[in-house]
Amino acid sequence: MMLHSLHIPTISSIRSSTSQSLRSSEHPPHLLRFRTSGRENLRYLKTLGIIDPNTKPHKLPSPETVDQVLSTVNFLKSKGFSEPDFPRLSFLCPKLFTPDSDPTDIEPVFEFLTFDLAATDQESCGLIIRCPQILLSDVEYCLRPTLIYLRKLGVEKLNVPNSLNAHLLNTRVERLTEKIRFLRSSGLSRQESAMACRRFPAIFGYSIDNNLKPKFEYLVGEMKRSVEELKAFPQYFAFSLENRIMPRHMHLEQRDVRISLKRMLLWNDDKFYAKWN
Repeated sequence: MMLHSLHIPTISSIRSSTSQSLRSSEHPPHLLRFRTSGRENLRYLKTLGIIDPNTKPHKLPSPETVDQVLSTVNFLKSKGFSEPDFPRLSFLCPKLFTPDSDPTDIEPVFEFLTFDLAATDQESCGLIIRCPQILLSDVEYCLRPTLIYLRKLGVEKLNVPNSLNAHLLNTRVERLTEKIRFLRSSGLSRQESAMACRRFPAIFGYSIDNNLKPKFEYLVGEMKRSVEELKAFPQYFAFSLENRIMPRHMHLEQRDVRISLKRMLLWNDDKFYAKWN
C-alpha cells in the first residue's frame, strides 16, 4: 500500500519526522512504515465518512480493499471533488467505495458530462453531488438516450447543477415517456404534452398514481376546471393536493370566487387569505 498516493499533509509530516530512523536499518523500518501507512489510510477513510469510525477492528476492510477505495478517492479528487464532498457521496452511493468499484468504470460518465452535456468540471461535480448514482449509470443505455430525448422535447440548460437536472439525466427514457403518455391520456396532444414538460420538467419526477392522477381527477372532477388551464399552468402538479389545492379551492367556492390556477396557488397564505377573506 503506497501512502504517497494519498497526498495527505498529516501523513507526510509523520513520514518526515521518522525519516532518520527509517534510514538506520533495512527490514524493521519497512515493517513499521507499512503498519503506519495502513493505520493512517484507515483513519483517512474514516474522516471522509467512507468507513464508519465505530467499525470493530475485525470488520475493517483488508489492505487490498483500502487500496482500491483510495484509488477511487484519488480519481474523484482529480476530477474536482474536495474532501467535504465524500461523506455525501459515500452516504448516497456507498457502492462507489467498494472493492468492485473501479475508476475506469466511472470515467465514461465524466466524459459524457463533458462532451455530450457540455458541462464544465464544476458543473459535472455539482450534478454528481446531487445524484451520485449517476456515476453507476450506463452511458450508452441510460444517460445518452435520456439526454437526446430531453433535448428533443426542448428541455434546456440540463448542465446547470441542480437536483432536478441531476435526477432527470439519471432517469431512463421509458420512465419519461410514461409521463408523456399520461398527459396525452388526460387530453393533451403530443405537442402540448411536450410543451408542458418543457415548461415544467419536474413533472417527470412525479408519481402518476400518487401525484399526477389524483390531482388531475380533482382538477376536472371537483374543481370543474378544463384541461386548457392545465396547459397554461402545468406547475399545478407541484402543489400539495391536501394542503394547498383543496383548501384554497373550497375557500374560493364558499365565496363564489373563481380565479386562475396560477393566481390561486402561487400566492402565499397571507396574501391569498387577505385577498379572499
